[in-house]
Amino acid sequence: MEVQETRVQTDRIFTIPNILSMARLVGVPLFLWLILEGYDGWALAVLMLSGISDYLDGKLARRWNQISNLGRLLDPAADRLYVLTTLFGLTWRGILPLWLTGALLAREAMLLVMVWILRRHGYPPPQVNFLGKAATFNLMYAFPLLLLSDGDGWLAWMASVFGWAFAGWGTTLYWWAGILYVVQVRRLVKADATAD
Repeated sequence: MEVQETRVQTDRIFTIPNILSMARLVGVPLFLWLILEGYDGWALAVLMLSGISDYLDGKLARRWNQISNLGRLLDPAADRLYVLTTLFGLTWRGILPLWLTGALLAREAMLLVMVWILRRHGYPPPQVNFLGKAATFNLMYAFPLLLLSDGDGWLAWMASVFGWAFAGWGTTLYWWAGILYVVQVRRLVKADATAD
């Protein structure tokens, strides 16, 4: 896997970064309800707050040496839940095409298989890498823009152009990061097989 961080890792639960991640998780059902009911402005506000807290929790964890085992689980879980709920909501509303939703969900299914393989060999889930974070970052910009594009006028048109650009980059990076995880898992499993 990747080189372990030299920062202190704790088992503390109530750190500022963990509280931010927990708040993001609480926002997931609220966001889904807002988007399904058509409260787009409020849904965008929740999504923007989620993006800000996603940035802050990682930054603060590193700066204040509050990296924790729980945080390593909460942060990617919140990211994935927001991606999945946004995919569901935007697809339900007809803003996202089914093929894009299918491509992103197929990548998630592939990662679940990789995590299962790692667990069978006694390894923890793969750490989030920069490429995976960049993919999520792009998708988290794409989704609100695509939601804004569900309207008329120049603002909707501009949101559509930029939203689809971010969606294209995000999907490409999402799959690239997923393939790199598969390569990491393959190396670990192969190393285990030769060690036996």
